[in-house]
Amino acid sequence: MHPIIVPADESQERKKNPSLAKALGDLLDFEKLKYCNECGICTASCPIAKILPEHYNPRILLHNLPLGDDKILKSPELWLCAWCYHCYRRCPQSLNLPEIFQAVRRFAVESGYLEGFYKALEIIRKNIPLTASCCHVCFHPERAIKNKQLLKDALQHTIFTHEAKKKKKIPSTPHNQGKVAIIGSGPAGLSAAHDLAKKGYSVMIFEALPSPGGMLRRCIPKYRLSNKLVDFDIMCITDLGVKIKTNTPIGGRLNVKKLLEKGYDAIFVATGAQEDKKFSIEGNELSGVFHALDFLEKANQKKVEPLNRVSIIGGGNVAIDSAITARRLGAKEVTIFYRRSKDEMPASPWEIEEAKSEGVKIEFLVAPKRILGETGKVNMIECSKMELGEQDITGRRRPVPVDGSEFMVETDTVIIAIGQFPNTVFLQKTVEITKQRTIATNPFSLETSSPSIFAGGDAVLGSATLIEAILTGKQAAFSIDYYLRGIPLDPLEIAEKAFGE
Repeated sequence: MHPIIVPADESQERKKNPSLAKALGDLLDFEKLKYCNECGICTASCPIAKILPEHYNPRILLHNLPLGDDKILKSPELWLCAWCYHCYRRCPQSLNLPEIFQAVRRFAVESGYLEGFYKALEIIRKNIPLTASCCHVCFHPERAIKNKQLLKDALQHTIFTHEAKKKKKIPSTPHNQGKVAIIGSGPAGLSAAHDLAKKGYSVMIFEALPSPGGMLRRCIPKYRLSNKLVDFDIMCITDLGVKIKTNTPIGGRLNVKKLLEKGYDAIFVATGAQEDKKFSIEGNELSGVFHALDFLEKANQKKVEPLNRVSIIGGGNVAIDSAITARRLGAKEVTIFYRRSKDEMPASPWEIEEAKSEGVKIEFLVAPKRILGETGKVNMIECSKMELGEQDITGRRRPVPVDGSEFMVETDTVIIAIGQFPNTVFLQKTVEITKQRTIATNPFSLETSSPSIFAGGDAVLGSATLIEAILTGKQAAFSIDYYLRGIPLDPLEIAEKAFGE
């Protein structure tokens, strides 16, 4: 791990790059960085730092950048940021680490340094399940490397070719007789299955839909993640011996209790957050009004009718995905209406800029009052302007309507993207549910209030990123392994060992 402060005599021996030092001087506010209080929030909130503690520490990387050392340009750390922006949103100084690291990536590529990129691919392949999906959804090397053929060749060689040739063998371990049921085949469930199978357990995934993949397949737009990549990642997991039963919802005749009676020793609930939050607004029953997940699913299945003027209500990544998808489906006008300001918008900054580059308009401090239509079809939205008042329970300032500011917007399609929540009705009453309608778990072990039942992914976190879901899947696999071997689940031990093995 890199030191935070390099002794003067050591730093003098290192090769300096004046161009790098100047570029970093243009990128970084050194005066601001100088007063960093070393709180560690960036690293503590980073899912990659938890999954790859031996390889990635954003705080240390940031502090080593001003050294102007050539080794930084060759470092795989530059390529391991997963763009969740938790560090930026939680930093007391609002240091935008993802954008800083991205700028240095571009400089590294322009200077002819690609060693770090190739090393990062190897690290990702060896340590992170769903490698192909992660490389396309989380790590975004294409934002720094414009050579598409180089990218295609690198990914093909490092991921696809290697995995296709690698012989899969379930490890023989003293505890490989345990049976684990996983409910849901999204990224959390698949990641837990991957790690449990490698530990020697018999794993069965139960999936309600006809095809596995969960949100990877259902709602991530195809321009971000193709079915071919999802299929490849799932194949790598089933090659380990994991079995997947599709068209098998849990609830009714086959419930959690029955799974335990059938001999499963532990259950991991990874059903995601696939229920759209309902929006109580006049006119939401009109033809042409969609909830975001339904719209994205129909788009992925090529079942969306021609679009013209599209209005999107919401400000998260799902709203952005819906907007870009609508544009790529041929919509002439796409507008996102968000009731707070840009500073409060939960979507990732780079996704917001990507949407703008695609021609998407964003109206801040605007909220819909009602949806209007003719002959059962939407044709207009009545909106009002908003202003920010006192803080609410989320810590953000509450949007308040401005009297007399109403205005009309012509539209033929409305997409409601105000968030999702998990479906937990199939769980037994002994499993505690939070006020936010997510599954309550021990934050370290991911145990629920019911013995032998664990939970993770969006079912626990609410709407989260792909890498966060993978993190909880790996965390649950570690905890389930200890649980089935009768080893006490000590929080400190989980934090130290879960991802460093």
